[in-house]
Amino acid sequence: MARKITDACVSCGACESSCPVGAISMGDGHMVIDAGACIDCGACEGTCPTGAIEAE
Repeated sequence: MARKITDACVSCGACESSCPVGAISMGDGHMVIDAGACIDCGACEGTCPTGAIEAE
């Protein structure tokens, strides 16, 4: 199951650099996770300063 980024995202980019498979990028208004590429490792979740990343 992939992770998702909620509207609490402030687009700081901390999660993007923590993703080992490059599944996170800037979307329309905030960062987004490519569910097809996400390996659900959770590395991004701990780097988010606003707690905007959660399991889908």
